[in-house]
Amino acid sequence: MSDELVSSHVKKERDRALGMGARITRRDFLNGVALTVGAAAVHGVVPPEMWAAAAADLQSEAQNVPGYCPPAKTGLRGDHAGSFEAMHKVKDHAFWDSAPKAVDTGESYDLVVVGGGFSGLAAAHYFRKAAGDKARVLILENHDDFGGHAKRNEFRTGGRTILGFGGTYSIESPAPYSAVAKSLIEELGIDVPSYRKYVSKDLYRSLGMKPRIFFDQETFGTDKLVVNAVHTGEDESGLGDEDKWGLEEFLKEAPLSAKAKQDFQRLLTGDKDYFPGLSSDEKKARLARMSYAKYLTGTAGMSDEIVKLLQAFPHPLFGVGIDAVAAQDAWSLQLPGFNGLKLDPTPGKGMNRDCIHNDEAEKYFFHYPDGAATIARLLVRKLIPAALPGNSATDVVLAKADYAKLDEPSSAMRIRLNSTVVKVNHRGDPASAKEVEVSYFTGNKLKTVRAATCILACWHVVIPYIAQELPEAQKRALASAQKVPLLYNNVLVRNWSAFQKLGASSIYAPGMYHTGVNLDIPVSIGGYECTKKPDEPIVVHMMKAACEPGRPAREQHKLGRIELYSTTFETYERRIREQLLRMLGPGGFDPARDILEITVNRWPHGYAYEYNSLFDQFWLEGGETPCQVARKPFGRLAIANSDADAYAYLDCAIDQAYRAVQELKK
Repeated sequence: MSDELVSSHVKKERDRALGMGARITRRDFLNGVALTVGAAAVHGVVPPEMWAAAAADLQSEAQNVPGYCPPAKTGLRGDHAGSFEAMHKVKDHAFWDSAPKAVDTGESYDLVVVGGGFSGLAAAHYFRKAAGDKARVLILENHDDFGGHAKRNEFRTGGRTILGFGGTYSIESPAPYSAVAKSLIEELGIDVPSYRKYVSKDLYRSLGMKPRIFFDQETFGTDKLVVNAVHTGEDESGLGDEDKWGLEEFLKEAPLSAKAKQDFQRLLTGDKDYFPGLSSDEKKARLARMSYAKYLTGTAGMSDEIVKLLQAFPHPLFGVGIDAVAAQDAWSLQLPGFNGLKLDPTPGKGMNRDCIHNDEAEKYFFHYPDGAATIARLLVRKLIPAALPGNSATDVVLAKADYAKLDEPSSAMRIRLNSTVVKVNHRGDPASAKEVEVSYFTGNKLKTVRAATCILACWHVVIPYIAQELPEAQKRALASAQKVPLLYNNVLVRNWSAFQKLGASSIYAPGMYHTGVNLDIPVSIGGYECTKKPDEPIVVHMMKAACEPGRPAREQHKLGRIELYSTTFETYERRIREQLLRMLGPGGFDPARDILEITVNRWPHGYAYEYNSLFDQFWLEGGETPCQVARKPFGRLAIANSDADAYAYLDCAIDQAYRAVQELKK
């Protein structure tokens, strides 16, 4: 037998052991087709038959079809098939050459909102409050569900529904919620201080489980799970954790060299001043201009092993590692190595907003089992009550959405899914026009509607392509926004006994494909009961930041987008199964037996890009920022989305929606 045949046989046997192909469905096949379309679109070459396949798949799942329920879909989600192809074609200047003839729907609105994420939903809410209940509003959303990155994942097993969050996961923000944002949360009926009565804070700890670090063979020479000796990774309960992980145990068990262990202990406990003679402000100025990785090796004299260990710590916040995060930000995030600098606690110039502490903000936290998706559902219920039964902020968790009610002709408020806006232009001179025309692509049809006003609550990077009347300087500012590419994968497993046997409640894996692996946050609310016994099914959340260390942040994000669009669902699945086997196999985990379902929430255009003192000089120097230029109103157009303030949080989306509506009122 040839080496090639032997290799193929070994791979097949390996896949069989992993459980690959156990549930190949039409859904997975279509996701594979769409991934091929996505890869081709990124590189600018999309054969017509691929577009036809994606369009046909989308058209077959119109929101008024009985049983339509996007949250229940597994497989490839996030930026799914049908959500991005038309926009990629517009970006490549290829859409209009082959576009079908536009069909005038004859519909006219007081407001059309481009984007059904939280900013778009909030904009519709604020507009109706200002204009009255009879105001006609249409929200156009390119995805098959509302909520944007607030994505709900539903799994069914043993007659029960288990929820997971596929994107934005909570009410939280480094800065206090504004009066506007807080008012909306309260208007939706959410009692944020009541969160403690819904979360089982001590569940995992009571079973002897702690955060762990997984050292992988490729990076550290061996596969080994050890106690997490520093606060790496996120505490997703939102309640904090007073435990101090065992440094002595970590130093004994970690597969690091003797020097690296000495360095690590010195990093955590040392008090050397690496910048003697400088004031606190002068030290912060230096830290703002060097990466944390450079600080560790060049200033603190740490070994490369320490850099590898801490590399992925900022992934959940910034989508990049410590090679692209300023040392000043690392200090504020309480990463080790700054004890001896004796820095005053006030923020330094150029500090990232994610890194500025505020006691009030830290207490303002609320997590639903599906993350912020429930908050989006509450807002949709307020906009279109018939779409979601119930009347409280708790009963909505298990309420079944009726998607056919979202776009009824008799309703003044309408949400139209699977509709990619490809052009927005004034009917006449923008300075004097009375209407705008909005063109959108749905299925294989191009349609138009008219409106007195329009709010662009979509990603800023697409606005220059669809609103070409905007000034060139504003287009450049919009295009600079970027998005942070992320994977939020949810894996339904038969039980979590392997986690318990290994004493792991979460796993930080700095060298692996997914750098963060967490058991579901144990929240029971509105009749929904979280899993509390290790022999019961649970959702395992696996996170990856698609980055390329060593490059500027924006370049890393661009390359990460290409990677996510061009990776097949089969590859995602294999990496999930392989990683869980390596980490949990010693605890008895068998991926072929124990994995029940997989949902890949792929976000090539993920969270809003936040300014970085290493790469954004204006952020250090002060003055007008690109997002301030980007969000300026133009004629009958206003601009929202969290991009409009370069701040990747729910409250920002709310605040920017409110501002956009006020601008239209003027």
